[in-house]
Amino acid sequence: MNRSQVIEQLPALRRYARVLTGDAWAADDLVQDTLERACSKWLLWRTGSDLRAWLFTLMHNLYLNQRRALPPLQTLDIDEVQDQLPGTPSRSDDALDLERCLQRLPADQRAVLLLVAMEDMSYEDTARILGIPVGTVMSRLSRARTRLRALMDREPASGPTAATQPSSVTAAGSTTPVLRRLK
Repeated sequence: MNRSQVIEQLPALRRYARVLTGDAWAADDLVQDTLERACSKWLLWRTGSDLRAWLFTLMHNLYLNQRRALPPLQTLDIDEVQDQLPGTPSRSDDALDLERCLQRLPADQRAVLLLVAMEDMSYEDTARILGIPVGTVMSRLSRARTRLRALMDREPASGPTAATQPSSVTAAGSTTPVLRRLK
C-alpha cells in the first residue's frame, strides 16, 4: 500500500462518512480515525486485495464502535419544529430533503444504500464490508429504497410551500443522478 493509493480513496471515504454521521465535523473525525487505524494496522492489509473495501470496512467498524460508546442523545424531530424555522425555499432544498431523509433511514439500511448507490460497490463488496450475507444486502437495499422513496414523496407535502415546489422525485425519474441511482 502506498500513499497515493490511500489518497485516491479520500473523497469516497469523506462522502460515506458525511452521510453516515450527518455532520461534516464528525465525518472529518471519522475519516481521520479511519486513516489512523489503517496506518496502525497496515500489516493486516493483504497486497493485491481491494484497498477501498478494506478502508470502508475499517470506517464502518469504527463508526459502529463510536456509536456504541456514546450515550444516547435526545433527538429533536425537525418535522415537529419546521413551522418555527424561518427560511425561504431554494434550489438546495431538494438536497437537504434527501440528506434529511437519508438520516431518517435505519443505520443498517442507510449503510447498504450508500455503499451500493453512492459508492457503486457490488453487493459482494458491500456484504464483505458490512460483514453480512449478500442476501441481507439485497433485502436491506430494497427496504431502504422503498423507505427513502416514501420519505421523499412525503417530505414536500409536509411543507407550507409544497404546491409551489416541484417534487424532487417524479414518476418518470428524478432530478438528480443520486436519486436516479437510489430508485
